[in-house]
Amino acid sequence: MLTVKTPKTKKAKRALDKRAPKFVENLKKTLILHGTKTSNVLNHVLTEIYHLKKDCAIKYSRKNDSIRPFESGGETSLEFFSLKTDCSLFIFGSHSKKRPNNLVIGRTYDHHIYDLVEVGVENFKTMESFSYDKKMAPRVGSKPFFAFLGEGFENVEELKHLKEVLLDLFRGEVVENLNIAGVDHAYVCTAVSSNRVFFTHCALRLKRSGTVVPRMEMVEVGPSMDFVVRRHRLPNDSLKKEAMKTATDRPKKKEKNVSRDVIQGKIGKIYIPDQQVGDVALSHKAKGLKRERREGKLKNNVSEHKAKKQKADGE
Repeated sequence: MLTVKTPKTKKAKRALDKRAPKFVENLKKTLILHGTKTSNVLNHVLTEIYHLKKDCAIKYSRKNDSIRPFESGGETSLEFFSLKTDCSLFIFGSHSKKRPNNLVIGRTYDHHIYDLVEVGVENFKTMESFSYDKKMAPRVGSKPFFAFLGEGFENVEELKHLKEVLLDLFRGEVVENLNIAGVDHAYVCTAVSSNRVFFTHCALRLKRSGTVVPRMEMVEVGPSMDFVVRRHRLPNDSLKKEAMKTATDRPKKKEKNVSRDVIQGKIGKIYIPDQQVGDVALSHKAKGLKRERREGKLKNNVSEHKAKKQKADGE
């Protein structure tokens, strides 16, 4: 297990604060892992998912014998890798006779398993098998559209859960404002049956429409595959409530010298320090000082005039 060390420098403290839990989450990273045995198809699937999420994904190529997400005790190594890489999403690929080309897609909360969806991959087509203009290739970091077609995503519990996980996996960073020119690809998921979903990736071509909003055309660029839902595990209610906290649920910071009243509402106290008028520096051009000098000069002239008059009268 990882040893907990107290940071000794400000740089190390900033790094730990960056990885600490937050109400407003950072960009979610994805961890891609291989099981004890993987097929050639599954290796291509994991590689192409890594290319689709290259800006926020970490891929390990070594085989992991001790990872079994749905078994008790088989989650320890997975949670260790999640903590080590600071990834909150993971994709685990394995291949066996009972479950060929198996993918386990899951999420973690506080680096512990939150939920799991297990799917089988069928009818896989790579990006290289599609012919299209390479200038239309989606750019790294661009935002995608999502299209979920079929009533199964609203009625079937397994498909509803798969929809949530796929949205969290491919949506990237959450933004408030978006330029339509930055949306250059789309993920299309079609519910073929109650346990089968056709997944494909398309590029968007903008064309003139005669209006301000351009007309969009979809060109399939791959990869494409069928997801066959095998198992899934939902989070318990208490954990889900804890994980779904948002920034609005943050406890408000106490305001100093502020109280609230039912009738008057918000009441605030303002403390003004005593004004030291005597210490205020006055300007030399103050009118009051000019008046005092003028009055003093007149008094001096009057007193001098009286003194001269008394002297003259005495003589």
